[in-house]
Amino acid sequence: METKLTLRLNDSVIERAKLYARSHRISLSKMIESYLDSLTKENNDDSKSSITPLVESLSGVINLPSDFDYKKEYSDYIIEKYK
Repeated sequence: METKLTLRLNDSVIERAKLYARSHRISLSKMIESYLDSLTKENNDDSKSSITPLVESLSGVINLPSDFDYKKEYSDYIIEKYK
């Protein structure tokens, strides 16, 4: 469930935040939600690497074949790039 929240912020902060959000192709609401989530999320396992809420929300977006060789693909990309 999503709830509307009204915040009072300095105009220049809002404008800079809007520019940042636009340049990173994320809504201002999602950016603030991710920030607040990362501040308040309890970390149950300190040894586990931290994944930001944005990255977590993108998890599973791309389906790759089980035999996909990312090292070969990256190598091919680099070879082609520097021909």
